[in-house]
Amino acid sequence: MIYIKDLKSGLDIFKALSSEIRIQILEMLGSNQELNLNEIAKRLNLTNGAITMHIKKLEESGLIKITTSVGKHGIQKVCFLNKDRLMVDLRSKDADNLYEVEIQVGHYSNYAAVPTCGLATRERIIGDLDEPRYFADPQRIHAEIVWMAEGFLEYRIPNYLKSNQRFREIQFSLELGSEAPGCFVPYPSDIYFYLNGVELGYWTSPGDFGDTRGTFTPDWWPPHLNQYGMLKLLRINQEGCFIDGCRSSDVTLSDINLDYKSELTFRIAVTDKSVNKRGLTIYGKHFGNYSQHLLARVLYDVRETKELQHAAVEAVTEVRS
Repeated sequence: MIYIKDLKSGLDIFKALSSEIRIQILEMLGSNQELNLNEIAKRLNLTNGAITMHIKKLEESGLIKITTSVGKHGIQKVCFLNKDRLMVDLRSKDADNLYEVEIQVGHYSNYAAVPTCGLATRERIIGDLDEPRYFADPQRIHAEIVWMAEGFLEYRIPNYLKSNQRFREIQFSLELGSEAPGCFVPYPSDIYFYLNGVELGYWTSPGDFGDTRGTFTPDWWPPHLNQYGMLKLLRINQEGCFIDGCRSSDVTLSDINLDYKSELTFRIAVTDKSVNKRGLTIYGKHFGNYSQHLLARVLYDVRETKELQHAAVEAVTEVRS
């Protein structure tokens, strides 16, 4: 999934989508997985020269990728979709009313792991494979990939709000997949999410992907192991919980009862509650297809002085009564 956080950052993609021909090319690639330039030109009844310009714009925007292959008529350029989903956040955001933190996937505060399991930095595997004791190794804070057949990872999210501020929305963005011995698709796994112990819903990972090397996966990583995941966006606000824009739960921020003094703990888990219990893998900045760790974003409102005074009067009245 390509996630556009604000409209300005998506200008190249929007320009690429402004052509009906380029839309047709994306539709064809979505139906056929991959096509060479000659096939695309023939289907659209256009010359190769005309198609090349459109393909270049789609590649520069990141919507498609191009590889070369040897065919009957020599070397051919083969096109395929870079990602299968595009998500745009249309809500305007006041830069003064939000903050973001990026937490390395190995910087968890609590865990439980059942083999197959392990973790690795961008240079090497930490300890022995399938040995949960190494999840407590001090080097784990540098881990860029963590995997387990069952269990959970829990992260502490900093709360920077002041007394006159209140939570409006909390977002989590992370790259996830299932965990099979080696890699395997299909291999569905129900991965649950929790904030301060309250369930926010779950996402079913379709598999443990290893068909191609991840864009950022280091060269030393064995090719027969999982290579990349899928980027997921989890949001919770006063309307409910949403995963990639689809409602995952009716739980709201009010149900969790957060304020500026609250601790924030985010848990990712595969447990006995999971119908499809086939593990989880979380990818950091130097593994997988997305150059990011666990990204947490907090949007908040600022309470006016009169509103604070009214709330204080109500609190005093309640105590006296």
